Amino acid sequence: MKKGIVWKLFLLTTLLCTLILAAIFVGQTVFFKQYYEYQKVNEIKKSIQTFKDQYVKAKGDPTTIEKLEQKFYEENTTWITTVDSAGNIRNADDFSVRIQVEASKYEGFSNREITIPLYSFISLEDLDRTKFYLDKGNHILIDGIMEKDKLVPIILMMENQDFMLENMLLSKKVYGKKSLRKPAPQQPAPQESAPNATSQVYLKGEIQKLQLPLSTIGQDIYSNTMFLDRIKQFQVDLLLNKKDIQSAETVDYEENDIKYKIFIEPIENQTGETIYIYAMTSLQPVDEAVQMIQDYYAYFIIFVLLLIILVSFYYSKKIAKPLIQINETTEKIANLDFSETIPISSKDEIGALSQNINKLSDTLHSHINQLQQDIEKEKQLENTRKEFISGVSHELKTPLSILKSCISILEDGVASNKKEHYFIAMSKEVDKMDMLIVDMLELAKYESGTYKMEMDVFYIDQVIAYICDQLAPEIAKKQLHVEQQLANLKVVANQNRIEQVLTNFITNAIRYTPEHNLILISTIEENDRVKICVENKGAHIKQEQLEKIWDRFYRGDTSRRRSKGGTGLGLAISKNILDLHGSEYGVYNTEDGVLFFFYLNKD
Repeated sequence: MKKGIVWKLFLLTTLLCTLILAAIFVGQTVFFKQYYEYQKVNEIKKSIQTFKDQYVKAKGDPTTIEKLEQKFYEENTTWITTVDSAGNIRNADDFSVRIQVEASKYEGFSNREITIPLYSFISLEDLDRTKFYLDKGNHILIDGIMEKDKLVPIILMMENQDFMLENMLLSKKVYGKKSLRKPAPQQPAPQESAPNATSQVYLKGEIQKLQLPLSTIGQDIYSNTMFLDRIKQFQVDLLLNKKDIQSAETVDYEENDIKYKIFIEPIENQTGETIYIYAMTSLQPVDEAVQMIQDYYAYFIIFVLLLIILVSFYYSKKIAKPLIQINETTEKIANLDFSETIPISSKDEIGALSQNINKLSDTLHSHINQLQQDIEKEKQLENTRKEFISGVSHELKTPLSILKSCISILEDGVASNKKEHYFIAMSKEVDKMDMLIVDMLELAKYESGTYKMEMDVFYIDQVIAYICDQLAPEIAKKQLHVEQQLANLKVVANQNRIEQVLTNFITNAIRYTPEHNLILISTIEENDRVKICVENKGAHIKQEQLEKIWDRFYRGDTSRRRSKGGTGLGLAISKNILDLHGSEYGVYNTEDGVLFFFYLNKD
């Protein structure tokens, strides 16, 4: 039993913990990545909405917008900027070249100063070896396209120098291959086109100023070539692929086995122009985390499995221990051994079960003890019944024999002159049988358990004096001296039944006290009780027979033989009366006699 339940609990606990560990592993390696992406995308979308609201409140202020972009990056580790309807980064003047356009056939550009962002042409890393070409005063040729009222440069070429800057994505889309030709500003201007049409523009001008980025966020954006490439591609889609974005979009992008999420949110600025919030975030951290988890779990699982085995074994022993104790105790209870109880060490269901089994054990023990006592009483009653029948048969046998003999003598006419003597003898035997029957009925009444003892209040000394007066002839007949040491005390008892007890005790004393000897009757006050003693001088009762003296028909020795008189039921009747009173009683040998006593409660 012990090994079985411990082993089963151990296997079940280990299996359960292993399944939980496997579920955690699968969840973290399989579903964690999708969960991370889902949560991150939702959080960035919420942040973009917040950025959008704050952007509108900024009303185009470059400093405020730059702070918003920087805060967004710090909180979400996500690049963000805004681009206009032509796909140019707004507020990109910090990395640009300002040009004074010469006379041009293109309406709106003659003798006008324009600013061209440089992020589309060159990175910050390459700027140091090329920026001298962009010095103030150098002449530059511009090849570009017009989108509505916005100029989008494609090629920048230094006049009379072999140096050219090119927006590769737009150039490939417009010219097919990388263009090595010089722009042709002398080429006639195109015809006026519809407002939304895209047309090519050729301009010539003088460099006025080269502006390089100073702020941290600007340097980060302009040095992030991947982010800039995605913005350039978005510009191509807007201008040449005519991509129409009416609502927020989320685009998946992957490069060098790293996944990215691109967020595009259209918004109208204060002038009614549609601009775009453009954000890009990397999903590389979750890939790294998943890979780290997979590598980590190789060691973690070994450790956790060892821990599971140890904890499962301890847990199994801990749980099984009270169950084993319960099993051992109930096995003893099944064999009627109630000597052991289950220790209760917890207040849970096992503790409650242990407590209930202990109660069951106590209850069974109590009932079985009561049953055994009842069986013993039944055996004792059966033995008493047999003894009673035997005693009655014996007691009735002698008077019946005497009656039969007397009747036979009278029938035969033998000793007719003694007829009166035989009639007197028969009368005495009939009286003895009558007294025996009365005593037997009296004893049966007390032993039935239905007799209700009514209590009285009386003076015990007066009752003793009265009984002594009634027995005075018998006392005088044996020339006995009765000494009374009585106190005037009230007691609570059934007066008639106590008189019967005292009569039996005093009669018994008269019967077994030798002639010319002393009988001492006394009352002793002890707190709330009164002790009544009847002591007679004469032969002692053997120690082993003192308890049996209260049995019916009991006669211990020849000194207490039937010739002394009585039915042998007086002390048995007295015992039952005193038991019904709840009184303490007894008998013991004194120095030169026997003393009977009992207690009654004082009033």
